[in-house]
Order: sequence, then structure tokens, then C-alpha cells
Amino acid sequence: MNRSEILKRLGLSEDQPGFGLGSSWSGGEPFAVRSPIDGERITTVRAAGAADVPRASAANAEAFRAWRVVPAPRRGELVRRIGQAVRERKAELAELVTLEVGKIRSEALGEIQEWIDICDFAVGLSRQLHGLTIVSERPNHRMMEQWLPLGPVGVISAFNFPVAVWAWNAMLALVCGDPVTWKPSEKAPLCALAVHRLCVEVAAGMPEAPAGLLAIVAGGREVGEAMARDERFPLISATGSVPMGRAVGREVASRLGRSLLELGGNNALILAPTADLELALRAVVFSAAGTTGQRCTTLRRLIVHESIYGSFIKRIAGVFERLPVGDPQLDGTLIGPLIDEASGSAMQGVLNQARELGGTVHGGERLTAGVPTGGVYVRPALVEIDPRSSIVFEETFAPILYASAYSDFDEAIARNNEVPQGLSSAAFTNDVREAERFIGPAGSDCGISNVNIGTSGAEIGGAFGGEKWTGGGRESGSDSWKAYMRRTTNTINYGTDLPLAQGVKFDL
Repeated sequence: MNRSEILKRLGLSEDQPGFGLGSSWSGGEPFAVRSPIDGERITTVRAAGAADVPRASAANAEAFRAWRVVPAPRRGELVRRIGQAVRERKAELAELVTLEVGKIRSEALGEIQEWIDICDFAVGLSRQLHGLTIVSERPNHRMMEQWLPLGPVGVISAFNFPVAVWAWNAMLALVCGDPVTWKPSEKAPLCALAVHRLCVEVAAGMPEAPAGLLAIVAGGREVGEAMARDERFPLISATGSVPMGRAVGREVASRLGRSLLELGGNNALILAPTADLELALRAVVFSAAGTTGQRCTTLRRLIVHESIYGSFIKRIAGVFERLPVGDPQLDGTLIGPLIDEASGSAMQGVLNQARELGGTVHGGERLTAGVPTGGVYVRPALVEIDPRSSIVFEETFAPILYASAYSDFDEAIARNNEVPQGLSSAAFTNDVREAERFIGPAGSDCGISNVNIGTSGAEIGGAFGGEKWTGGGRESGSDSWKAYMRRTTNTINYGTDLPLAQGVKFDL
């Protein structure tokens, strides 16, 4: 399918407005959206601006008054219908993901499947928004907790998952009773605009779904800043860099709002001598090189026991050298392009710095032969370096894997924990004591701690997020839905007396 046909089938135009409020569209200054595959223009988007944010939040606030009283299972029915529509458009949506952000076909299809999966999770959740009944110390009293709709939710997403991360937030928010405004990355607005169109089409078929339930504001940094300031958003969910998260967190906190932050990862994998090395090899390669190193859960640091370090590092370097890099639209490609020239320059700058610090770099070169002209294609890099080097503590959003040896498992855990980020981690070991130590209270300090599985590729059933500079937020599965609701404690007196708690007497 050619590019024009992809856009046409998903309802996108050659002059696409960037502000969508329900089925109404408008836009301002145009900017070209280019494919990382070859740098060619896909289409033009007329950007939304900061002035559009109050329009979106006001419409969300009006919609909230109606949506919050729609029974949760009916809200779930909207999400069920969305999931069905996504199933029918899965291939087309995946082609757009590949075209706009350069993911290989299987990963693009996997991203759309993630949206389908979270729809299924949210539909079930719509009948499980449960509270607690709590024993009261007072006779003839009942105490309970309820979870009630919170209000409009602002979602700020990054380019690397242009659909799935929004879906984690939006599908849960909708069943929880909350309207949603979305600011996608300027590097990947088309996926978001297509998703918005699909969801609005589905919502139009449900009388209970109010106008203003969904809005999209595809613009620059000023849009995100305006959303963070807007008090009509009690919750801002933001995915991106640590500096971005700090700015959003400060702004939202200044108005005493909530922020759900998913920020940097500098993820490590410990490889013990008892590990299944064939299993570990596959996990390391996908975690480090998959999505061209552009996942927050990408493996950045490999900590290998000294007894197997030399032989295993040699194998990793050899596999990196053989990985098929090229056009992600072609069968057999495993590594597509970086998102843009800035990412390529950042990667080469860090590799040069590693060499200056005494590191040994395997691979990492930019490729020009056998790849589309105009894209930024690189060989994944393996860097043997002192683990105390400054660059090891920083995340570069590219396929760079730092390797070092360890002698004692507690030393390896300490090294896992010594970076400021705390998203994902893994240990490969067949020693049950090591495995339990790694996931226990004195083990990994990350939000995700895996054993005999890589750092990348989380399922939607578990809560996703991390600690420290990763921001502390949790999205997707488990009880992450509670972030999109407000808790209320209720006490009901069904007696004829008015006893006070803690035995307080106040007789008139």
C-alpha cells in the first residue's frame, strides 16, 4: 500500500488539521511530517497551539458532567466497540506506525495489538471498579470506600509508542468516567490523528458518549506547557524525557494537581554463570537492539559474571554485526531507522565520548549501503567500558549497550541500582536464591524486575512504570486504574444514636 493510500484509508488529508475536538477540526501553522525511513514528506499538519488547550479542557469538563454518571459497564461498551474497530483496522494502523516512526512490521502490529489488549482489559475492568467495606468502631454504622470519576485527563505522549501509551491511559480513563485530551509528539502526530478519528467515529454511534469526550491537540512544546497549567485537568499523564517530566511535574504540583510520569530508563541485565546462555542471548539482543534502541525499557547496561564475560561479549558483538538493518517495511528487517538526524548525531557523539574514556566500541557505525537514502540507519553498538564512567549513568535513546564484568552477585545488584533511573531490570540465573534476592527488598530498585526474561516487552496485565528519575508513575494493568479516579470514604449511620469515634463525648 502506498503512502497516499494509507492516509486515505485512515481519513487523513494532505493538509491535515492538528486540533480535533470530537469530529470538529481546525489548525494553524503548517509543518511537514517526514518518514524516518527515507526522510521524505508524508503529509502536512496544521499545528494546534496553546490557545486550543482551553477549548479542549472546557469541552472535556462539560463532557465530564454527563460521562461520569453513565454506568461504568456502558462506558466499557464504548471501549469494547473501539477495540473491535481497531481489530478491523489493525493492518492499516500498523502500516502508519511503520511509516511514521520506522518500526518493523511485527513491532508495529504488536503496538496496535497492545491497544486491542488494553481495550479488553478495560472492558473487564468496567465491571470491577471496586471499593472496600470497612468495619466501623461505632454500632449501627457502616464504613466504605468508593472510587469515583476524577475528571478530564491530559495525556502527553512520546514518539516511540505513538499509539500504545496513549491507549494505556485513554482506555482506562474512559471506563473510569474521564474525558481525555491528547498531545502527541511532534515527531509522530499522524498516528495520533488517525487514532482520534477512529475513536470519534465509534463514539458517534453511542448516544451516551457526549460531545467533547475526546480531543487532540497536535502541536509543539507550548501545548504541553498549557496543558500542565490548566486546572481543568486534575491529572496530567506525561511520557518522555526526565527534563520534560520535571517541568510538567513542577507545573502540575504548583496547582496541586496530579501527575503520572513515565520518564527515562537506564536498564540493566545481570547475567549469572548458572544462566541459560542461549535464552539470555536472545533476550539481550532484542532488549538492546529492538525498536533500534528507542524504548524506555531498552537494555542499556549488561553486567556479566567474569567467568563467562569474554565468550558472551564476543557472541553479542557477532550477533549485532549480523543483524539485518534496513527498510522496516521489508520482510526480514529486524532493525529500522532512528527517528531523525538528531538521534543519529547524539549516538555518534556518545560513542566518541566512550572511546575518549577508554571504552572499546564494537559496531555503532552509520550505514549507507543497502538502506534507504535519507534515513538514519545504524549498527547497534556494544561498548566495553568501566561501569563507573559518567556516560554509563546517562540514557542515550539509541542502540548502545554498555558491558562490564562482575564477580559477586551483590556487587551486580548494587551496580544495577547505582544509576538515577529506575524503570526496568532483569537477571538471568538458575540459582533460586539469586533470583529471589534480585526481586526482593534488597534487590533491584526498579519498577520492573524480571528473572530469565529481558527488560523490554511488558504485558498490559501488570502495572507499568518505575522509580527514581523514571517518575514513579504506573500505567496499564493491575490497579493502575486508580490513578484516574478519586477515592471517597463514606460512613453510613443506620441507627438512632450518634456515637462519635474514639469515644469522644459532646453532649448538648
